[in-house]
Amino acid sequence: MTLLRISDLAVSYGGVPAVRDVGFDVGAGEVVAVVGESGSGKSTTAHAAIGLLPRGGRVDGGSITFDGRDLLSLSPKQWRGVRGREIALVPQDPAVSLNPVHRVGDQVAEVLKIHGLADRRSAAAQAIELLERAGVPEPRLRARQYPHQLSGGLRQRVLIAAALAGRPKLIIADEPTSALDVTVQRRILDHLTRLAAESGTAILLITHDLGVAADRASRIVVLSRGTVVEEGSSVVSAPAHPYTRQLIAAAPSLSSAVRPPAPAAEPLVSVRDLAKTFDGGIRAVDGVSFDIPRGQTLALVGESGSGKSTTARMVLRLETPSAGSVSFGGRDITSLGGGELRRLRRRMQIVYQNPYASLNPKFSIEDVVAEPLRAFGLPDRRARVAELLDQVALPASVARRKPAELSGGQRQRVAIARALALKPDLVVCDEPVSALDVSVQAQILALLADLQASLGLSYLFISHDLAVVRQLADHVGVMRAGALVELGPAARVLERPEAEYTKELLAAIPGRRAVSQHVDAFAEP
Repeated sequence: MTLLRISDLAVSYGGVPAVRDVGFDVGAGEVVAVVGESGSGKSTTAHAAIGLLPRGGRVDGGSITFDGRDLLSLSPKQWRGVRGREIALVPQDPAVSLNPVHRVGDQVAEVLKIHGLADRRSAAAQAIELLERAGVPEPRLRARQYPHQLSGGLRQRVLIAAALAGRPKLIIADEPTSALDVTVQRRILDHLTRLAAESGTAILLITHDLGVAADRASRIVVLSRGTVVEEGSSVVSAPAHPYTRQLIAAAPSLSSAVRPPAPAAEPLVSVRDLAKTFDGGIRAVDGVSFDIPRGQTLALVGESGSGKSTTARMVLRLETPSAGSVSFGGRDITSLGGGELRRLRRRMQIVYQNPYASLNPKFSIEDVVAEPLRAFGLPDRRARVAELLDQVALPASVARRKPAELSGGQRQRVAIARALALKPDLVVCDEPVSALDVSVQAQILALLADLQASLGLSYLFISHDLAVVRQLADHVGVMRAGALVELGPAARVLERPEAEYTKELLAAIPGRRAVSQHVDAFAEP
């Protein structure tokens, strides 16, 4: 039975078309995934289906029916009876979607009260039950906490509990796990799909990751530039459209290739028995040792809170170790300070996770890239900026623009150019592609590999995603609870892991079941 039917949908923003002639069905109890890059129209389509287009958005044509009812003809008052009660939304960013000044239990209970499903007294008890159903441990305790006191995974479970509160027939999950670790992502999606199956609820899953779609959906709808280019149950195993093939080729989770073994090289960085204890006795890093060879990449992987970013900050001397040592180029830098530490900064740089937050929005791109050059009083800054933009494959005209005028991938290229400005030996890449679409991820990873080959750079690559790591790493260290549980050449760690935790991380990579089908689809006849 068809529950949601979208036909010939056209949506624009300020007269600019965003979606054209989009159409597909979602059956009762079915999981359908809509995939595509940023700007493909997938979230616009989903938000049109729940009557939540942002300001300036307008439906120009087509129809959206739900359970035989015309959604486009609903008044705001009628929408209040549908939204949350019959169609629920699990949004992408729980940090934005939850009210920071209200307890999470109250926010789930509010949904019940709005739709007349409980009174004030019973709503609190039902909210605890919903949190428990959504997989929140110690739900009575968590219900009394505020969003900032919960991890990203727990906040997302709260949103799932709120979505389930109205007992909807359809849940629209808009990139519900894109900001989460792969193991947390798997647990969240396992729980969401199991709860939906138990209640007969349909799911419209919006994602840029074909691996996630391949794992979860019975059908996949592929959008590109606002139109449907392909739809079906065999999109991953037998893609028909070039754009779908491009998405599959770019998806790290659908790749089985590991970087070839690197030749032996002397270490640029040597870390020995490194430890960090924060105020309150919290042991963030505990006895970590590794080397980063010259011209090669060591990837540190693990879930949020594993200590990998704290370790990287100690290597950069942005944090002072509580114990252990860091050597750079054969020199102990553990206690370095003053002018010596400042001079060392020229030889090590960092590329952060979020290209939207790491660039000053008031600066032109030329000013952003030239900032390290100014800080060290280096001459010929304009010529050096032009050279750097060329190195990261950006046109010279970008120099006059502001960060807000660039795409996410272009901004990350700017961040890389800035990191290269002082000709460093070591670049720390802290989750540099986790905020990007898979096709843009592939471009940035290829750029990093090319720069390493041409400039002889060493990378410390921080990631929670082993699928991304396999494309760039020569050596892999797996961290858990502040300790290294496995360390070795990438091929050995990723193909023949010894630690159970490493095996768990590899098993959590989305789309692994589709990899063999994907390889078969692209095999020579």
